[in-house]
Amino acid sequence: MANATMVVTCSGGTYFDRDYYVDVHLPLALACWQKHGLESAAAFFPRDVNSVDVSVGFYRFRDEASLHAALASADTDAIMDDVPRFTDANVTRMIGAPL
Repeated sequence: MANATMVVTCSGGTYFDRDYYVDVHLPLALACWQKHGLESAAAFFPRDVNSVDVSVGFYRFRDEASLHAALASADTDAIMDDVPRFTDANVTRMIGAPL
């Protein structure tokens, strides 16, 4: 089975704390979703400080079934409740799969 990737973009907003996202939020996601098949999480930031997108997160899961299991779990509430601690940007989640 192929890995599945969830791409999370944060766009707009008035603040985004990169350090919090990398040092606190990503480890929280790993702690909550590893048991559901999350294998890695990484953050990328645009070079252009005026970019509409302020961050891109890649969450790699064992497969698409594990990604959906993680999103459906009660653990997701803790992850989503953490978002206002680092941004007020619009959060968009997309699922990607290898072609």
